[in-house]
Amino acid sequence: MIGLLRGRVIQRLPPQLLLDVNGVGYEVDAPMSTFYDLPAGDAEVTLHIHMVVREDAQILYGFVHEADRALFRALLKVNGVGGKMALAILSGMSSNDFSLCVQTGDVTALTKLPGVGKKTAERLIVEMSDRLDKLGGSGLPAGLSTISPTAAASSPEGDAISALLALGYKPVDASRMVKAVSADGLSTEDIIKTALQASVKRQS
Repeated sequence: MIGLLRGRVIQRLPPQLLLDVNGVGYEVDAPMSTFYDLPAGDAEVTLHIHMVVREDAQILYGFVHEADRALFRALLKVNGVGGKMALAILSGMSSNDFSLCVQTGDVTALTKLPGVGKKTAERLIVEMSDRLDKLGGSGLPAGLSTISPTAAASSPEGDAISALLALGYKPVDASRMVKAVSADGLSTEDIIKTALQASVKRQS
């Protein structure tokens, strides 16, 4: 099993990146928190990997912080939560915000995340309470910084909408979230970050 990869990011198409490790390209799915923490350009990066092996696919999930991988793995143990939903949770709010939602029983905030209904939110609160204590609770890293994306043929706004769709947001919601952002001069990652932060603020 692959637990760690060190190489250069040669393509960034959230929520997937292509990591060149000694000439071998690894496709890695990652939450937006990982994209925010990647170095600019093609500087070498180390990713903590969670590998899923299925009959029809082998999927790699990558995280800059080991604590984020630990939280991702804890989320996968919750009934009804798969890799896509776990990525959406880590992308839609910081680890600290998620921990606060669990500790305060904030079902409403959790249901704003794509794919998370009321029952799933309640299950997350119940099942993650003890697990968060073991992971360090609210001390989990938020890990938010900006990066420069690889140039793409489509516009940053279009790429941002595509990324939100891949995270599970409905087309109309993804489009609305991006259009609400003053995207002039912003990178794809900055647009996504701003849109997600604005969505969280509207919940409060």
